[in-house]
Amino acid sequence: MEIHKIKSGITNCYIIGDKSKVLIDTGMPGEFDKFKQSLKDLDIAPEQISYLIITHGHWDNIGNASKIKDLTGAKVLAHKNDRELIEEGRKFIPSGVTKWGKILRPLLNLMIKKFSMEPTQVDIEINDEDFSLEKFGVKGRILFTPGHSPGSVSVLLDTGEAFVGDMAMNALPLTICPELPIFAEDLAEVKTSWEKLIAKGATTIYPANGDAFLISKISDKIA
Repeated sequence: MEIHKIKSGITNCYIIGDKSKVLIDTGMPGEFDKFKQSLKDLDIAPEQISYLIITHGHWDNIGNASKIKDLTGAKVLAHKNDRELIEEGRKFIPSGVTKWGKILRPLLNLMIKKFSMEPTQVDIEINDEDFSLEKFGVKGRILFTPGHSPGSVSVLLDTGEAFVGDMAMNALPLTICPELPIFAEDLAEVKTSWEKLIAKGATTIYPANGDAFLISKISDKIA
């Protein structure tokens, strides 16, 4: 199965699938034109993207959801706990759970004031149960992995690749190596969600910020 990473500011979006494709997250506000150019560079027609999975409802992951939905006609999937953030287009950063997170959060709150957010209708609501992607042409499933946000989800392919949103961070200015998130609603719940991903067979982690890494890079941090 093809995996393509599209940079959108400090955030990654991922396109997975072969003929019919699924987009995971939509990047930062104001990056829509770059997204369209990336599709052209990858020779992917917008209408090939049939579904759009939101890993969580924070501003840098849903920033272009409305415009991408209009461009592609894709159905939007998100967990019920984050649906309100997405459908209201609210800008939100959870509490800092590390020293650096506590320093950086007020600076980011100042920065995001300049961004405008368009609300996006969620078409398919995910609950706490595993959600199979087989009918979407993807051999994998969506797992409920809360902690960073109340409605955080991860996409786990049968081959072990896991797209985890901000369950982990691996890029400046957030972290300098693979780490647990520096912002979270509940860090203990983040660790429980990681234990779930490991138990379900995750091997290679694709975060919303930074490069992919092996699960061993984060498993020690959980302990």
